[in-house]
Amino acid sequence: MTIRQIAAAQLHGLVGAEVALSDWFTVTQSRIDEFADAIEDRQWIHIDPKRAAHESPFGTTIAHGFLTLSLLSHLFESAIHIEGTRLGINYGLNRVRFSGPVPAGSRIRGRFVLSRLQDLADGVQMTWHVNVEREGVTKPVLVSEWLTRSHL
Repeated sequence: MTIRQIAAAQLHGLVGAEVALSDWFTVTQSRIDEFADAIEDRQWIHIDPKRAAHESPFGTTIAHGFLTLSLLSHLFESAIHIEGTRLGINYGLNRVRFSGPVPAGSRIRGRFVLSRLQDLADGVQMTWHVNVEREGVTKPVLVSEWLTRSHL
């Protein structure tokens, strides 16, 4: 998929619209294991495929909800570039729901709707309604209201 190039001046006209849909991204077991090590959360449902196959209601290991959340930046950047941005930062989250599991090997993608835009002295603050979808599943696996800033 081609990254959508948007001039910052165009953002005002996009409020309320779906601005970006990322490519599919595979959440591998090795990525889940590395994330578990990074955050010191090695619960068996994430890192023990054999046990998860027998004891988990999902029949396999699943990604940490926080791993899925942390992939928002990657999913966003793989779909959209705001031209003229010298610095982009995560500003926070107003709301997050982990609404479904992400089994190891699943493919996910992000849908980004620009729900609010505020001008700043040196850029813009954007509020994004984000649904992270899992391939083959109707219900999103993550729903969030994510705030980002682009300094121009």
